[in-house]
Amino acid sequence: MNWKAVAAAAAMAGIALGAVNAADGTHDSRVALMKQIGGSTGALAAIAKGEKPYDAEAVKVALTKIAATSKVFPDQFKPDSDKSDPGVSPKIWENMDDFKARAEKLSTDAETALAQLPADSAAVGATLNTLGANCGGCHKAYRLSK
Repeated sequence: MNWKAVAAAAAMAGIALGAVNAADGTHDSRVALMKQIGGSTGALAAIAKGEKPYDAEAVKVALTKIAATSKVFPDQFKPDSDKSDPGVSPKIWENMDDFKARAEKLSTDAETALAQLPADSAAVGATLNTLGANCGGCHKAYRLSK
């Protein structure tokens, strides 16, 4: 039995479960989910910049976390959720279909990258450019500057 593969699968399942458990529509849960995505993109960026060596397992974990977290993130913005969050534009609730579509695109792009696992730091950088464009577009449309 390949214990490394079993450990990686268990870690990925825990990541997905953690993303789901953090979903309660409060400022703190939104921040926690964004930090999960931010931490994952940071890990990918370190590999892409050559600050850390290419590590296929680390790339898998980061992409899995991004895919799982972006799937549950829109659930943080239900009609009865906290709308007083100072960093959140009311446009989210006005354009919920677009907001959900953007989150789904991020998840799909992360899953696509996971299925075609980037093989080196340059490929991780290209993947990060794709994912970053998704994040930036959503932040531009729905995040308020503080």
